[in-house]
Amino acid sequence: MPKPRSQQISLLDTPYYHICSRTVRKAFLCGVDKETGVSFEHRRAWIEKRIFQLARVFSIDICAHAVMHNHLHLVLHVDSEQVKNWSTDEVLKRWHQLFKGTYLTRQYHNKQPLDKFQLAMVESSADIYKKRLTDISWFMRSLNEPIARQANKEDKCTGHFWEGRFKSQALLDEGALLSCMAYVDLNPVRARVADTPEQSDFTSIQLRIKAAIKGTQPQSLLAFTGNERQHKKLGISFSLKDYLTLVDETGRILREDKRGAISAKAESILARLHISDESWLKLTTDFEGIFTGAVGTAEHLCEFSEHVGLQRAHGIANAHACLNSA
Repeated sequence: MPKPRSQQISLLDTPYYHICSRTVRKAFLCGVDKETGVSFEHRRAWIEKRIFQLARVFSIDICAHAVMHNHLHLVLHVDSEQVKNWSTDEVLKRWHQLFKGTYLTRQYHNKQPLDKFQLAMVESSADIYKKRLTDISWFMRSLNEPIARQANKEDKCTGHFWEGRFKSQALLDEGALLSCMAYVDLNPVRARVADTPEQSDFTSIQLRIKAAIKGTQPQSLLAFTGNERQHKKLGISFSLKDYLTLVDETGRILREDKRGAISAKAESILARLHISDESWLKLTTDFEGIFTGAVGTAEHLCEFSEHVGLQRAHGIANAHACLNSA
């Protein structure tokens, strides 16, 4: 039986989550249907555009994404601190970009005069919206429902397009976060729809590589801030150069027509993450198979399980084998 969201998400333990959403009825999100020969490649643009639109509205950042033929991967960062500083005006401005809100919130947003009781109702609604704008379930609802309607209209059919529930995994530490991001970024290479990460269309790794060539980072993605947290703005506390090196080398090894091994330089990067090169390759090829729930070291898994009310921590053996291995 699937766990309730309250046992999968704990912002007390981590703001980072891996999300996977799959289609049903053999529906193709993108790609070419081998049975009919119909191409759905244009739907990749629908998804990516919507993801970045939502990231600008929600207090949720995109760390990694990959739009595949029949499923979507996301690594999200929930910025629960940013939303605390939002005024009622800011909350309603964001919410109304996606939803109608109420009659009173629209009146307030349009600077119409309201009495004391009506203002209290608006504030109450804004408090609800503020919580929703840091809610991963609302983020995924806002992503999946419009895409489903658009795809059903194009397919001239009705019914479910996505599976009823999206998969959610808490990423409890840096090793879990980076190995999951690499797993997501290398999806097209593993699936043989791209030869290299830079050729992987509609993925975060392609955006990061294109920006890195120009000496920048994509504004649509949560930035890497380096290995030191001090005096750094919000972002992933790891070197972008090191991450790109890891993904590039791993991608080359995953190709069956290529023979190779993790270099000494990459091994030193993995050592800082306390991950062996063997475990790294396992994680980046079968992350979802190794971990079905939260991901992190054994210590972090125990803490997470206690906070979400689980009687025992799941995945302890794999945590010891893969994330405490160097």
